Amino acid sequence: MNYNPILNTDSYKPSHWLQMPVGSEEQFSYIEARGGIYPYSVFAGLQPFLKKFLSVPVTKEHIAFAEDRLAQHGVPFNKSGWTKLVEQHGGLFPVRIRAVKEGLLVPIKNALVTVQNIGSPEFNWTPSYIETPVLRSVWYMTTVATISYSIKQVIKGYLEETGDVNLLPFKLHDFGARGVSSEESAGLGGAAHLFNFMGTDTLSALDVLYDYYGATTMPAFSIPASEHSTITSWGKDNEVDAYRNMLNQFAKPGAIVACVSDSYDIMHACDLWGTELKQQIIDSGATLVVRPDSGDPATVVLDVVRRLDSHFGSQVNAKGYRVLNHVRVIQGDGINEQSIRGILMNLKFAGYSADNVAFGMGGALLQQMNRDTQAFAMKCSALKVAGKWIDVYKDPVGDSGKRSKKGRLTLVRNYMGKGDTFKTIRAEELAAYEQTSDYREIMEDVWVNGELVRDQTIDEIRAIANSN
Repeated sequence: MNYNPILNTDSYKPSHWLQMPVGSEEQFSYIEARGGIYPYSVFAGLQPFLKKFLSVPVTKEHIAFAEDRLAQHGVPFNKSGWTKLVEQHGGLFPVRIRAVKEGLLVPIKNALVTVQNIGSPEFNWTPSYIETPVLRSVWYMTTVATISYSIKQVIKGYLEETGDVNLLPFKLHDFGARGVSSEESAGLGGAAHLFNFMGTDTLSALDVLYDYYGATTMPAFSIPASEHSTITSWGKDNEVDAYRNMLNQFAKPGAIVACVSDSYDIMHACDLWGTELKQQIIDSGATLVVRPDSGDPATVVLDVVRRLDSHFGSQVNAKGYRVLNHVRVIQGDGINEQSIRGILMNLKFAGYSADNVAFGMGGALLQQMNRDTQAFAMKCSALKVAGKWIDVYKDPVGDSGKRSKKGRLTLVRNYMGKGDTFKTIRAEELAAYEQTSDYREIMEDVWVNGELVRDQTIDEIRAIANSN
């Protein structure tokens, strides 16, 4: 079935136009991360929603189909409202969406996005109607970007202490395409990871960056790499021939070649690489990346590095840590923030630089999270009734963490301050804040009355993410 904007919501949303107070004119809602695992969030995901979904005009054909579908589903349908949306606004939502810059690191419990209807009061139901798709895009991409960013800080710390921090952009590679629930999730999550890094095996992420984030040149990279079947299909007795074929095919001067090496015995494989194949690796001018794929990650990586060191040797860098000659290691099994810390800590204590290892992260990067990982929510916080704005909020006795904010909101930042430099304030307080303090508003118009008015590129977003 072709995409129908009316049906991209929850079943209970179509009845809400009948539930608002008499005289309702404007509705104001906001999105925030209320808590969760990380004390901050790297904002992401609004732009794909706006370009892919909100930019699709509602048509009379959509209305006819949705009317029939929802009637059968048992849900009221605002046919008059949707018809006026088509006739008066060309089928595009008459809302104003404001947000912080994508890529920006913002402490939790702050408004990241606000949505308000503009124009005729009869469209007062529109901000809430789009809650489901906009929140879904924002919470997912923001959570992936936040996980990726947090791991980036871990790796960066070890590189600064033991190695070359310039290697950071390629230290966490996205292996997650097969571990997510859909191709769309792979693309969106993979793109969010690429706010922070430049390595991926998720091709769908490239489409998202080209289509929705203005990429004009290749935004991420990969290398030739084996899988178990391309090694085991040679047979156990011919394991060395499978490895030699990898070198014959891909080992060129300056190239990087990755080969999974634990289909049988990882230490025996290291010995093959370091004896029968050693001279070919050296003569090729390529860097071989050995990939163990089983066992305890923190233990096996150090064991592999030591075994490779015994064959290829290493050099002590300016920071006093050993860097392998001609070979590196990538760990792609059991990788998450905790195991990465363990691997890097073990290497450091053994005198090895973080330069020696990279990480491939799959389900833990793109799938092992949900909306509650950062406690994301979109809530109505103000309603204009008969010309007067009133606060709208929830404050459940049984869960203070779900207490919502009140009023029309914006986000300000004190660039001159220390510590927590962000504050979510009432919009009417903004002028006073900017006149009497170093706080400045950082929310911007992104979508106004059917038009995209801010369009960030991946290059701009990466610059913001790198400056966090």
